Amino acid sequence: MPIVVRLDRVMADRKILLKDLADEVGITNVNLSKLKNGKAVAVRFSTLENICRALDCQPGDILEYSPDDK
Repeated sequence: MPIVVRLDRVMADRKILLKDLADEVGITNVNLSKLKNGKAVAVRFSTLENICRALDCQPGDILEYSPDDK
């Protein structure tokens, strides 16, 4: 998939646990874990906004476009 999720890196930099971020963002641990591991097929802009607010970051810090070179 050409979209790479770097949420784990940002969370590690901010020293925040998955459970704590999920509580602050207002989503379940399972859904945040799916996003963190690149298993999510969609993310709401409101969720992305809440994650960025909680982590004091930009969407580009979390999501990266890496085109498939075939």
